[in-house]
Amino acid sequence: MTASFVHAYEFDEARRRWLVATSVAGSVAGIATIAPFVESLDPPASAVAAGAPVKVAIGHLEPGTMMTVAWRGKPVFVVNRTQAMLDAVQKATPMVADPDTRKPFSMPLPAYCNNPYRGREGRLALLVVVGVCTHLGCTPSPRFQPGPQANLPDDWPGGFLCPCHGSTYDLAGRVFKDKPAPQNLDVPRFMFPSAGQLVIGKDETGEA
Repeated sequence: MTASFVHAYEFDEARRRWLVATSVAGSVAGIATIAPFVESLDPPASAVAAGAPVKVAIGHLEPGTMMTVAWRGKPVFVVNRTQAMLDAVQKATPMVADPDTRKPFSMPLPAYCNNPYRGREGRLALLVVVGVCTHLGCTPSPRFQPGPQANLPDDWPGGFLCPCHGSTYDLAGRVFKDKPAPQNLDVPRFMFPSAGQLVIGKDETGEA
């Protein structure tokens, strides 16, 4: 083998190794670039805290039960009301201070919830309210069972009791008369993109 042939072979081998190494490095760099991009598809916690809409699976929510969802750093109650609970709303109407929510607390009542149940047509059983007492900001507790019980009147129709100062709300989140809380629980914008999914903080008109 001549010296010139050996030199050419060594040069080509070195060049081949350099190309392989460059290709591998490029592939690794590509993977590193893709990973942060995929992660960025999820809204950051700061966006959620600032008020980004929240998607919630509700297909498992049984009639008569409630789930709590965090939105804008506040609890949101989602209640799947039974027919008896909807009847209790009608019973409570003469006892609440603002049955039509003419004086909302911190956000306007969505037009599609302007009814005694404060729910959406076609899905009236679903109550969606911000679980923050309009008196001093405590979180009310669900007291869905009607009738006499501790800290509640004998004609209690079912609803929510604030443990801080005794304010009570019916099963539509409307405050009862003569209570420390001056206004009804807020109803945020919400929509149902599918039968088993709820979006809080957004509706057909845009985000809250």
